[in-house]
Amino acid sequence: MTYRNMKAYTIQKYSKKELLQLADVPVPEVKDNDVLVEIHASGLNLLDSKIKTGEFKLILPYKLPLVLGHDVAGVVAKVGKNVKKFKVGDEVYSRPADFRIGTLAEFIAIDEKDIALKPKNLTMEQAASIPLVALTVWQALIEKADLKKGQKVFIQAGSGGVGTIAIQLAKHLGATVAATASEKSFPMLKELGADVLIDYKSQDFESILKDYDVVLNSQDTKTLEKSLRILKHGGKLISISGPPTADFAKAIGAPWFVKIILSLISSGVRKKASKLGVHYSFLFMRADGAQLSQISSLIESGALKPVLDKTFPFEQTNDALAYVESGRAKGKVVVKVK
Repeated sequence: MTYRNMKAYTIQKYSKKELLQLADVPVPEVKDNDVLVEIHASGLNLLDSKIKTGEFKLILPYKLPLVLGHDVAGVVAKVGKNVKKFKVGDEVYSRPADFRIGTLAEFIAIDEKDIALKPKNLTMEQAASIPLVALTVWQALIEKADLKKGQKVFIQAGSGGVGTIAIQLAKHLGATVAATASEKSFPMLKELGADVLIDYKSQDFESILKDYDVVLNSQDTKTLEKSLRILKHGGKLISISGPPTADFAKAIGAPWFVKIILSLISSGVRKKASKLGVHYSFLFMRADGAQLSQISSLIESGALKPVLDKTFPFEQTNDALAYVESGRAKGKVVVKVK
């Protein structure tokens, strides 16, 4: 079957105010290592909003117009000639690689190395909520922090998309978990496994937590600086909200001037960290189908479960993005495409 055109939500220019435009665009071409996925559901993330406003254009210089969206669950519609792992009809999910995004559409072509089979016990909407946040958490807690049984980890914004998965993975690894959230989210977070809950509206986590091994930082600079002080000597702070470092620029192969800019931007935080004898690093998660397969196993065994706040129909994608931007979502926001 050949597909020519599809509906997709695009941005024509970077803007805070402008809505995503629903447009007819060509179905992406399928390269030799690609899988064409017919999209059933697409997860939304703050990253979509940050790309839309141009906040990340230094480190992700996209060509416009651009189809947004970083999370997908759907069915394989076509495979490139070198594809070995997937066949037409397979139910899959993915966080496509940077510069290959575009899940707010009817189809997307993704390199097979960035895809995994969808967990059998999840709906398409649940599956679409998982890839970006679960890979972020996996890369932070397992790769960077090497979190071990008996260690203590502090997770900010525990009721958010990343937070709800981070609490579960940290518990699965045998850590003691502290998290900030609003008091009305406490019952849900206890159920996910949080041991210490701090109401960010009325309590100061710095006066409650000390000698932590790992902090997963997703908030502002003030919170970041306080977080450095609750770590034990040799502890690790991994930030997904910045500031990015020169190491990160090197890892993504950014031009030399970006390395210099990021080195300057992060120098204050790095100095404070080294004075305290703790390690600061910035994480910008990457697509990884092999890790996603391991995450699928944890989901199928019941160790991880998706936390969905709201599902919107495809026609209401702009409302869905506005809801993500409001910061009120508990867990993930998903768009049902099919």
